[in-house]
Amino acid sequence: MNITLRQLYGFKTVADVGTFTAAAQRLKVAQPALSLNIRDLESELGTRLFDRTTRRVELTAAGREFLQSVDKLILDLEHAVQNARDLAERRRGRLVVAAPPLLAALIVPGAVADYKKRYSAIDVTVVDTQTNVIVDKVRSGEADCGIGTFAEAEEGIRRESLFEDALMAWCPAQSQFARSGRLTWKDLPAGPLIAMTRDSRIRFLVDQAYQSAGQAVRPAYEVSHMTTAIMMVEAGLGIAVLPAYVWGFARAFNVVSKALSDPEVRREVTIVYSDGKALSPAAEAFLRYLRKRARAALPRGLRQNDG
Repeated sequence: MNITLRQLYGFKTVADVGTFTAAAQRLKVAQPALSLNIRDLESELGTRLFDRTTRRVELTAAGREFLQSVDKLILDLEHAVQNARDLAERRRGRLVVAAPPLLAALIVPGAVADYKKRYSAIDVTVVDTQTNVIVDKVRSGEADCGIGTFAEAEEGIRRESLFEDALMAWCPAQSQFARSGRLTWKDLPAGPLIAMTRDSRIRFLVDQAYQSAGQAVRPAYEVSHMTTAIMMVEAGLGIAVLPAYVWGFARAFNVVSKALSDPEVRREVTIVYSDGKALSPAAEAFLRYLRKRARAALPRGLRQNDG
């Protein structure tokens, strides 16, 4: 089949106005070119669409039946074009963002609020879940984008840096560590350690840093959530090593954060999206608001320039 949109629009216009001359004027084409298009269409269909007279053209029975299908086809096409334009201009659409629970709580709500002020018609879903689930949802297309720290070996995703984070020691406000200046990893065994469980990426980095400092990790407590670790710190149960962005939650409690050195452990918090798939216009716009909120989530000393 070799039927073109030009032929279909030409056929519909001739049927609507009743003459080739008027149809050619409406379409802003030469009448011979329009007549040729209709003849080619009739040839492709194997039937006449119009009965031609000296003054007017009239639809044949086949032409009347074909016009019903063409009307529906053109209407569906125009709806599809309008829908695509609405998506491109963020007048409609859906956005799904996946993030670990604490990042989702600290960064995403403000970004969504800013975003909805500009793009109120976009439906937004926030999935707060574990890192491995985030990667699976991004790969499958269930989520437009994900936020977090991900192993370099993860395949099927593309990454963009959101901000650089650092591991810090979180101490009870009344502890000896709170009165110290900068801490090293060798200082930490002097107090009970509240550690993340071994399935955590943070725990992996903590174990590496302890090993680099010639120390062994002997946690007094292990927890699955950073919010729990902070509350245990406030209760005076020990010290926790957690990302700097925890500041957004921990500042409401009676805890103190201290920079850790020898070694200093930094890591990239990234935005990830499916490799080989273009970001939707809704997601592209959201990332601008997300980056702005991410900078504000860090302690002042770690914030990147707004440029």
